[in-house]
Amino acid sequence: MTPHPKEFDRLTGESTDGYDRLQKAREFAAEHTLYIVLKGHHTAINTPEGKTYFNNSGNPGMATAGSGDVLTGIMLGLLAQGYEPEAAALLAVYLHGLAGDLAAAARSEESLIAGDITEMLGKAFQQLHAANIHAPNRV
Repeated sequence: MTPHPKEFDRLTGESTDGYDRLQKAREFAAEHTLYIVLKGHHTAINTPEGKTYFNNSGNPGMATAGSGDVLTGIMLGLLAQGYEPEAAALLAVYLHGLAGDLAAAARSEESLIAGDITEMLGKAFQQLHAANIHAPNRV
């Protein structure tokens, strides 16, 4: 599940603040045995086991139509390649943000569209490989 804050509030009721929303996301993920990628400035990945991870890649220009669909597509592609759900969520969120950062550097945050993120996905993977970072937990 990849909601932005307003979508998540519609599902669970209005949150009083970001901390309250994050706590609800952790509880919801555990109760329904699913992963919640709560999109935002520092996207939070919540696991069914109650863990929460925060992502540091990405930029405000990524708040554009279709960007969440790109993220979901990356996640599903990684799952289809045999990544464990937690690893797929973490890697997808980071790569999505990194591709968005590369796209913003090449164009601008203000003009970013979802296709720009997709276009930079290969370069994002190359940067991970160049840094000798390997994705964990393939089935």
